[in-house]
Amino acid sequence: QVQLVESGGGLVQPGGSLRLSCAASGRSFSLYSMGWFRQAPGKEREFVTAISPSGANTRYEDSVKGRFTISRDNAKNTVYLQMNSLKPEDTAVYYCAADRNLVVSSRSASYDDWGQGTQVTVSS
Repeated sequence: QVQLVESGGGLVQPGGSLRLSCAASGRSFSLYSMGWFRQAPGKEREFVTAISPSGANTRYEDSVKGRFTISRDNAKNTVYLQMNSLKPEDTAVYYCAADRNLVVSSRSASYDDWGQGTQVTVSS
């Protein structure tokens, strides 16, 4: 089990950028695939992006391709989500999650451990 703590959320204008961080506890971080999910008010949690343990493989939800970038630093036990060209529809609570499998999954049920979430609000 890993404990995950997200940070970096906030209020940003449309077209702006934010970088989210997710710090993980434990010595096995480099063995986990990591994902970012989001949940907007009144909507179900949805997949955003994920990265393999080595960082070699990534996967993105179509609406964020070309705008969001996931990366990780295994030496720092941290995964990042760089979000550019933000839109009002990106407004949500963003969660990071850890998956003990090597496959980069978009299914929330694949993930074993979750952070508490960080609010991202895109508004003028």
